[in-house]
Amino acid sequence: MLETLTGAFKIKELRKKIFFTFLMLVVIRVGSQIPLPGVNGELFQEWFKNLANESFGFLSAITGGSFEKMSIFALSITPYITSSIIIQLLTIAIPALGELQQDGEDGRKKLAAITRYVTVALAVIESVAMVIGFSRSGYLTSNSAFVYATIIIGLTAGSAVLMWIGERITEHGVGNGISVVLVINIISRIPSDIMSLKTKFVEGKNLGNALLAIVVILAVILATVVLVILLQDAERIIPVQQSRKTAGQAQFAGAASSTIPLKVNTTGVIPVIFAQSLMTTPVVIASLVGKSEGTGFWYDVLRGLSEHNWCKLSQPKYTWGLLLYIVLIVAFAYFYTQITFNPLEVANNLKKSGGFIPGIRPGTPTSDYLSEVLKYIIFIGAVGLIIVSIIPIFFNGVFNASVSFGGTSLIIIVGVVIETLNQIEAQMRTRNYKGFLKN
Repeated sequence: MLETLTGAFKIKELRKKIFFTFLMLVVIRVGSQIPLPGVNGELFQEWFKNLANESFGFLSAITGGSFEKMSIFALSITPYITSSIIIQLLTIAIPALGELQQDGEDGRKKLAAITRYVTVALAVIESVAMVIGFSRSGYLTSNSAFVYATIIIGLTAGSAVLMWIGERITEHGVGNGISVVLVINIISRIPSDIMSLKTKFVEGKNLGNALLAIVVILAVILATVVLVILLQDAERIIPVQQSRKTAGQAQFAGAASSTIPLKVNTTGVIPVIFAQSLMTTPVVIASLVGKSEGTGFWYDVLRGLSEHNWCKLSQPKYTWGLLLYIVLIVAFAYFYTQITFNPLEVANNLKKSGGFIPGIRPGTPTSDYLSEVLKYIIFIGAVGLIIVSIIPIFFNGVFNASVSFGGTSLIIIVGVVIETLNQIEAQMRTRNYKGFLKN
């Protein structure tokens, strides 16, 4: 990792890309501190502090604290992520969008434009919903139409600016811009979480207990990171053999071989994000409209949907939500893989290129074989995601650690860091090859 970064700084063009990315990240962190006009910040932060341990921990992490401060970047890039997922799903349901996806660079540009429009529309909808909730809860400085319009425009513009910054990082910087924006937001919350752990488990304790707490905390974080790295890199390699080709009377000696690498974690962190979004949305809406407190059946349902209440020894009944969370992760893992990976298409492409999997006939048998392999590795990947996600949840529940970053955040951080370093290494190799050819 250090060698890659050191080598990158020796190349002028890469050095400029890294510096540009750094400047954009500074802009993001500065914007996260600018308060949104029209919202009573102190009153909102007090309300958020009372609910931060319920369902807003992950929201606070992915927005880099912008939401709890109610800054102009409060929506962060969540509308863009949601828009991208929606468009990706619609490419399966709407043939015209599916054709655009396979229409080369022009098609991808059109899909990107559609994604931007949907992002702005979602940001407006979310802003309007937040204004309605804030107005009912008394978090606005005034209930005038001007204040409503200011908040809606401010939140929508902030989300659009972050989307623009992400695209500029992709174009002129290093790594996938949207992923880099998401990671810097998550990383910005880690210091405060570490201080929270220090205050709860280290300060005021005798030396032995304090050292034990530090060792346990470091062990949990290290184990989670190692599991994430293993999960991200794990692959099932499918060997592929190319059939012999003839040219006139001559036949090429030997047959070329290649592989199809199937990642164990084929869907990345998408199933976890889907599952968390589905479970936290009712709790967030109930909190914004002031319906999160009370007693009875629906109150117990909301408590069960909140991950803060899982694995608590004092309230084990709410851990039913964890079981639902596990089921949703597995379901979304299979569902999203079906959308992003088409075994029949892969089998047809192999057949057209003269390739085949040893021992498997080309065509439908190859497609069936890939589908069977996928069933196993998707399940293994889903189990890995569940383990990584549950480790922090378990310790938060049992020891009341209350940190905003967890397995999901670590999966995102590690995955993006690995992807960015791979891109830097690829660009370094390309430039080294060019330099060699010139010499």
